[in-house]
Amino acid sequence: MIDLHTHTIFSDGVLVPSELIRRAASMGIRALALTDHADASNLDFIVPRIIKACEENSSLRTIRAIPGVELTHVPPSSIAAHVKKARELGAKIVVIHGESPVEPVEQGTNRAGIEAGADIIAHPGLISEEDAALAAKKGVHLEITARKGHSLTNGHVAAMAKKVGAKLVLDTDAHAPGDLMDLRFARTVALGAGLFEEDFTRIRENMAALAGF
Repeated sequence: MIDLHTHTIFSDGVLVPSELIRRAASMGIRALALTDHADASNLDFIVPRIIKACEENSSLRTIRAIPGVELTHVPPSSIAAHVKKARELGAKIVVIHGESPVEPVEQGTNRAGIEAGADIIAHPGLISEEDAALAAKKGVHLEITARKGHSLTNGHVAAMAKKVGAKLVLDTDAHAPGDLMDLRFARTVALGAGLFEEDFTRIRENMAALAGF
């Protein structure tokens, strides 16, 4: 199991990075991206500290800790600059907090994140076919999520991705240790979104590639 979307005390998670990494390792998770919420106010604060935590835990042989960030409620006009800055700071996984059905993210966020070349559009809600097709063209991954509320549109995201050939990932959006999931539960989330075993296999391959395996 690989998880590319999680949160620590550097945003709204409940664990320090090292504990989240070790909890994930104890569950057999092979790679974990720490992607705390950021905007212009804290981007340059969060990313270097997440990098330090990942470096401190680099000796762990059972898990790869990956520094990342989730750009959250950022105005679409600012997303491209923030994606560029996040990568300059050393973020290896850049997630965009997409147009979830349970949060008032500004319309156009999905498109701006895709155009900016982010790695993942998290919980992209009722993403349009046009935006999903652009994600496919640019190699930007759309997320199937286990997170309550955000997961309401998993079926739509899965169907749209399959229609246009966009790549999918499957993440927890974990904020607490109880949010982490094993491979068996991840499979349930995927099949529950209307995907098939072969789709789940491709999702795992997509995530392994993003994680550097």
